[in-house]
Formats: sequence, C-alpha cells, structure tokens
Amino acid sequence: MSAMDSVERWGRFEAVFQGPETENPFVDVSLRAEFRLRNRVIAVDGFYDGGTTYKLRFMPDTEGTWSYTTHSNFAELDGIHGEIQVTAASAGNHGPVHVKDKYRFVYEDGTPYLPFGTTLYHWVHHGNEEREQSTLADLSDSSFNKVRMIILPTGTMDPPSLAFAGNLSSGVDTQRFNPDFFAHFERRVEDLQRLGIEADIILFHPYDQNVWGFQKLDPETEELYLRYVIARMASYRNVWWSLANEFDFNVHKTTADWDRLLQFVQHHDPYGHLRSIHNGTKMYDYSRTSMYDYTKPWVTHQSIQHWETSLTSNWLETCPKPVVVDECCYEGNAPRRWGNISGEELVRRFWECMVRGGYAAHGEAFVGDSSWISSGGKLAGESPARIAFLRELMEEHQADLWNTGSARDCYWLYFGISRPAYWELDLPADREYYVELIDTWEMHRERLPGTYSGPCQIPLTGKSYTALRLTRV
Repeated sequence: MSAMDSVERWGRFEAVFQGPETENPFVDVSLRAEFRLRNRVIAVDGFYDGGTTYKLRFMPDTEGTWSYTTHSNFAELDGIHGEIQVTAASAGNHGPVHVKDKYRFVYEDGTPYLPFGTTLYHWVHHGNEEREQSTLADLSDSSFNKVRMIILPTGTMDPPSLAFAGNLSSGVDTQRFNPDFFAHFERRVEDLQRLGIEADIILFHPYDQNVWGFQKLDPETEELYLRYVIARMASYRNVWWSLANEFDFNVHKTTADWDRLLQFVQHHDPYGHLRSIHNGTKMYDYSRTSMYDYTKPWVTHQSIQHWETSLTSNWLETCPKPVVVDECCYEGNAPRRWGNISGEELVRRFWECMVRGGYAAHGEAFVGDSSWISSGGKLAGESPARIAFLRELMEEHQADLWNTGSARDCYWLYFGISRPAYWELDLPADREYYVELIDTWEMHRERLPGTYSGPCQIPLTGKSYTALRLTRV
C-alpha cells in the first residue's frame, strides 16, 4: 500500500484517474464513488480537473480500512476499486464544526468552537500572491478563526481567473468551469485550515450589476455549479456553506428558489457541513430588513446582517439555532453607512451580541490601499486587538445560557455606553461567585475581593464599555 493510500481522520483523500476527452467533460461525464467501512457507505461525486484528469476526494470520519468503487457512464472510469487506511487525527485536527446544545458550536471530536469571524469577500480574486500571503500572515497573528469569502466576481471587477470558463471581455461559459481558479481557491482554503480558520464559502450573491448574469442562472446551471463546487471542496474539513450573501437583494430569486438550493446543498454534501444564508438590510431602517426563516430544517444556523446586535436575544428566542451576526457594520471610513463605524462601536456590538449567546463578525472598510473586506492585506483598525481580548475571555468562561436559574455557573453583564457607579444583583443564595470587572476597551480585567452570593451590590468604575463576569466558585 502506497503512502498516498493513507490519510488521517478528517483529512482529505484524493484519487486521480485518466478519463475521456469529450466535447464538454463537465456535462458529459459522470463520476461518483461509494466509500465503505463495514456497514457504512458514503457516496461522493467526482469532478473533471482539465485535460484527461478526473478526481475523487473523500474526508473519512472514522479510523480503519475503507474501500471504494467508482461508477461512471464511461468504461475507463467505471468499476475502479481501491482501499485507504485511515489513521488517527494529527494534533490540531479536530474535524468539522457542528452545532451543539441548540446554539453552540463544537468540533466533531468534542472540542468547543467559538466563531470569531472576519470578512474577506474577494481576497483571492486579484491575482496578487504577495497580498494573499500578507493576508494570511495577519490572520495568523489575529484572533479570527472564521473567514467569509466569495467564489463569484462582483460587478465590473475583472479578475485574472474565474470559476467559470471565460473572462469579462469575452464573456463566460456557464456550462464549463475553470479548474485553475478552483485549484488556487482551494490552496487558500487549505492555508486557512492550517491556521485553524474555518472558510465560510459564499456560493451566490446579488452584485452582478447586469455584467455576468450569475444572479439569474437557470436551475439546471445552478445545480451543475453547486455539484462541481461540492465535489471539489466538501472534503476540506474547515468548509461552511453560505448559500448567498444578501439573498433578498436578488430580485430574480424567490424564497422557494433559495429553499430549493439549500436543500440541494444539503443532499449533495456527504459530510453535512454547516449551511446558512445571509440576509440583506437597508442600514438603520427596520422597515426594510428581510430575514430568512431559519427554523427550516435544511439550515444549521442563523447568518444575520443587522446593526443592532442586542436583538440577538430575540433571534435566539424565535429560532433555537446558533446566531452568527456575520455583518453588524464594518470599522472604517468608507462613504457607505455599513462601512464607517469606529472600532469602539464595533467592539460594543461584539459584546452586545456575545453576552446574549450569539457570535459577531469583524470587517474593515478603510478608504485607501484596498479595503480589507475586498482585498485583504493588512489589518488597520483598532478593533482586532479588543476582539482578541474578548475571545480570550469567552474561551475561559462563556455564559452557560443553556442552564437556567440556580444551575448557572457563569454570568456576563455588559453595560455598553452606560456608566453606573454600582450594580445590584440577586444571585443564588446557595452559591458563591467570583466577580471580575472588565474594561473592554482598555483590555483590563480585575478580580474583585471576596465572593458574592444572594442579593448583593457590586461596585463599578463609572466608565462606559465595562463588563462583569461572575463565575461560580
């Protein structure tokens, strides 16, 4: 057995075959395989990778000897048998992220996961390897462990490579894909995986500006595209699926269309990666904010855009699934209202979200040498260091909101712009709590003397943006 036939648990096995050259192999040739371990069978799609090359990828979730058999409408790809030996996961490989306790996340090996996301829509579309490496270096030094990134181009941007065959000047062929684009995209996803960062891949968006036609593809083409993306990328354990960014801004699609596409992804992804869809909003206008019905069973979590993160409590009550506020405006000085809040305000929105049991995401939109949310590069804002401080605190003790009343072991209180001199609490009389006073902006924490229980009064500093953490002794 060769080294190539061995893969670690939640690693990525790849088998390469030589097959037919047809008029359009993306459409003409079907390739799939069944991977078996004892009585378990997992079916995966293969894909055409250019020339005469076809590939199968598989992410095994159990140690042992797996066998596989291919099935194809062409004889040279049909009935191929093989085996792979799946070994224990290496250090740092915790498997894919799934939902736990209704609105928490956990890696498949049981390790808790708290998403601290950032947005890098088109960072891999500009053909600038130096900038992409700079982005990875800044991510490596940051606290961000989830990145939102888009496959399809926006408006009149003219990337050197596209998901589909073609380019801006000559047009695109939506029945053919560009393996070189995907190979590059996958390298960046693998880089993120190496850094322990989840890749939240946005499959569609409404920013065509009548240039590409991607937001009004017919159902057959949409499904051809989704099958190709899933076949290539589902075997990366750090992948999440975001069906669309600001789905409701696409006037060519109905809710039934999005339901159909989400169910299609659910059906064709062999590994059940996290799935959601992201709403749009007219910033600071409650009357023009649309939300998807996240209670639908084909959605795993709520991916929300909203400027008022204190609504996290309402969203959790309405739908018992994790709330990820993937956009609550960006730190920056862009002329659009979604891109010019201060770092102080973005940090406030993070805290408002997280003390209520949700998760917020970062982004930067500074005018100048390409915005972080569009092109990556270097983080420039004041919020990343404060978000890192918040992550450190939350990973020590997150509010156990799934417990109620006297069963609570950890409480968080955040005062935002308020600055009271003290705060009165009525804690369980039969339990004692340590109390920490936290300055969320100056990144300072102080444990108050003694312990607290029952009715009590806790002294504060009279400063805005302070928080309290109460942890059971």
